[in-house]
Amino acid sequence: MTTRAATRTAFVLGGGGVLGAAQVGMLRALLDRGVRPDLVLGTSIGSVNGAFVAADPTPAAADRLAQIWRTVREEGDFLENPFKQAARAAKYRTHFMSTRPLRRLIDERLGVERIEDLTVPFQCVAAHIESSKARWFTSGPITPAILASCAVPGMFRPVEIDGQHFLDGGLVHSIPVGRALELGATDIYVLQVGRVEQSLQVPTKPWEVAAVAFEIARRHRYHEELDTVPDDVTLHVLPSGASSTPAISLTQGMGSRIEERAEQAYAASTAYLDSHLSRG
Repeated sequence: MTTRAATRTAFVLGGGGVLGAAQVGMLRALLDRGVRPDLVLGTSIGSVNGAFVAADPTPAAADRLAQIWRTVREEGDFLENPFKQAARAAKYRTHFMSTRPLRRLIDERLGVERIEDLTVPFQCVAAHIESSKARWFTSGPITPAILASCAVPGMFRPVEIDGQHFLDGGLVHSIPVGRALELGATDIYVLQVGRVEQSLQVPTKPWEVAAVAFEIARRHRYHEELDTVPDDVTLHVLPSGASSTPAISLTQGMGSRIEERAEQAYAASTAYLDSHLSRG
């Protein structure tokens, strides 16, 4: 049985593509109030944001992430010409986006090449195609691990590592609270992107059926894991502050909404932390 004698704080960052900008605001709120992680777990876009805070668990990391997201928006690194996307889709038939921009961002801006060299222990998850199991990356080169965790099906090609193939971690752990429990976390801060704050609606149109089914598949494990959190573990699900959270992809919403979502999450999470942390 895992011993929980000492406080161990985990930041758990879920997936959500461009909606991950909300996590920047949440991280700023946490780090501004001196909440420092002993462990960082990430899925998909959460693995990107999580790696940067694991490299530098200080308020400066939130500033750095905000600048990175701003630069991505302004320079459109992930917004390829639609004709290029169409040509790639026609050629490969399995994906329409390149991982090169994300690889370049990690290689040039993170400043760490291996997971074990991060300041705070960090793990990210991907879906292993050959075994249909979750693969947690706990050591080794960090760039391919993050790329694997972010390999959204149909958007990016599967990522190959040592002859094995991986897809987006959200397929197996959309918000990996259970992993934090397994690793002995006593204080868990969930940085989600807003989707789980909203109840799903019964689909009424043909194209809504697949979207609702996918969201159920994404969410059910998270909800089941929340039900298993022991009484001696403190769980904080930080609010996004957004009135609505559409199911959008990485290629959408690259305008002012990015900074707006970060600001909304900062305000909402600050209010939450001021209320809950002051209770003791």
